[in-house]
Amino acid sequence: MTTYSDTTEFENATFVKASFKGATLRFSDVSGVTMRSVDVDGLDIDSHDLFFGSLFVNGVDVVPLVDAELNRQFPGRELQKAQTVEGLREGWVAVQAAWQTTVADTPPELVDAHVEDEWSLAQTLRHLILATDAWLRGGILRIQQPFHEIGLIFTGADEMGFDMSIFRADPPAYDEILTVRADRQQLVTDFLATATAELLAEERDDPWGGDWRPSVGDCVRVILEEEWAHLRYIRRDLARLR
Repeated sequence: MTTYSDTTEFENATFVKASFKGATLRFSDVSGVTMRSVDVDGLDIDSHDLFFGSLFVNGVDVVPLVDAELNRQFPGRELQKAQTVEGLREGWVAVQAAWQTTVADTPPELVDAHVEDEWSLAQTLRHLILATDAWLRGGILRIQQPFHEIGLIFTGADEMGFDMSIFRADPPAYDEILTVRADRQQLVTDFLATATAELLAEERDDPWGGDWRPSVGDCVRVILEEEWAHLRYIRRDLARLR
């Protein structure tokens, strides 16, 4: 199979009677693509940024429909957008209960199994440790070096100049992952237990060095968004693996 990487040669191109059957697109920009009279049977789109824009199918923007259906499938997911302390607390309880069920129901032989090019359950939990470290310990609490050594960072971080030496090279044991994960979950629980509306409104720096100036509440909402998104990913993949 031919692989096209880091290319712009298809921008503004027109494909007529071309076959993309079985093709895979990853980390690619397909914004503004127009498709007419196409066969989309079995077309599988998964976009973390879907809810920041629009996606029209036969003239209908399906983004609100997808959002509503995911909220139905994952009770409490809608609270990832909560603007109050109470709503964020309730949302955190809901997503942690959902994660507890998923972790408990995953047999040992599937903990490190993964669908091609996706993370395993163990890797996903390591990434959520990193997400909590970035947005709570780094973003909100302003700890200079907030990351645990077993955290798993996103693809391409090294190319962005991130210091990868803070992370352990060898994968940790699953029991250690669960222990650190539980500690980070408790940190969020404890923070939300004493948070106030005034604290949520305080401004912080983007922990990844961007121009965005998130509020403390925004940082918490990012944590919730990460939790729900990766729960959906791992449940999708575990269903396939089973």
